Amino acid sequence: RAYLESIGQGHRNKVLIPASAHGTNPASAIQAGFVTVTCACDEQGNVEMDDLRAKAEENKDELAALMITYPSTHGIFETEIKEICDIIHACGAQVYMDGANMNAQVGLTNPGFIGADVCHLNLHKTFASPHGGGGPGVGPICVAEHLVPFLPGHGIFGNSQNQVSAAPFGSAGILPITYGYIRMMGAEGLTQATKIAILNANYLAACLKDTYGVVYRGANGFVGHEMILECRKVHEEAGISENDIAKRLMDYGYHAPTLSFPVHGTLMIEPTESESLAELDNFVDVMLNIWKEIQEVKNGEADKDDNVLINAPHPEYEIVSDRWEHSYTREKAAYPIESVRDNKFWVNVARVDNTLGDRKLLPTRYGTFE
Repeated sequence: RAYLESIGQGHRNKVLIPASAHGTNPASAIQAGFVTVTCACDEQGNVEMDDLRAKAEENKDELAALMITYPSTHGIFETEIKEICDIIHACGAQVYMDGANMNAQVGLTNPGFIGADVCHLNLHKTFASPHGGGGPGVGPICVAEHLVPFLPGHGIFGNSQNQVSAAPFGSAGILPITYGYIRMMGAEGLTQATKIAILNANYLAACLKDTYGVVYRGANGFVGHEMILECRKVHEEAGISENDIAKRLMDYGYHAPTLSFPVHGTLMIEPTESESLAELDNFVDVMLNIWKEIQEVKNGEADKDDNVLINAPHPEYEIVSDRWEHSYTREKAAYPIESVRDNKFWVNVARVDNTLGDRKLLPTRYGTFE
């Protein structure tokens, strides 16, 4: 905004945002005083180019920026990304690249190459840092040269007019973790990590495409560093939801992937570069065994109203209880495949009512609300 005002374009107040964007994008734009305009995506998950051109042309006199994630939140590389940036620049606007998916860029490409003017780096997603260690995270802002004078500053460094935080480096204790990671990995190691992250996601996609299916694939038939697993057909045919699958994963010792985002009724899986082939294979075995459990419900071999999926997860106190009234065995509930026996992770509670929990934010006991 300060840059636009400096060149006499302070009236520009529209920000284009693809329908695939994370909710933080429109939230950030609105918080900064902009008006958001949504551009559509096509059946392959890409930004719909004709719609983008039309929206850009329609709003060109008021257009301030485009906010876009690359690879997209749909888990694919937008093949037209450079043209997208050119269209926005032709309207006199800027391109803000959300760096949430830099884990698929480092060493292979960069925001400047594709045409972005601004990007932030999520250190917790790409550069080895935790989510703030319980406090605020850190996301360095990278800008093109013409925007450097408008970066946030701090009174200690003689730029108090642009100050946005009491602490000049945010959660500074996190930064050495990232610095050490970059120094130890080096350019070659960082590039290798990116390649393995993309390879791992495509490996899982290849292993699960014939059962669940993958919602979006890029122009060459591959995904980026994450992929969206199709679960909507399962719900239609067997009455088993993506929520049931996510909760059943806990019985196998896995934290659930991203649930119903960015596409409702799906699971978004991002294996990253950190998992070994053995771990990926085990995850595939788990997902295929859950697929078998779904088919048992679909084919009538398991009770549609009492099965391991809709009752998951199964905590230890249920398994060892004197009372067991389910139509399936305790062993099927707790040890569905042999690998779970080696390092069983027990959840602390059984299934909770998600909707009730979201609406009643009061910790209670025995199901009563004061």
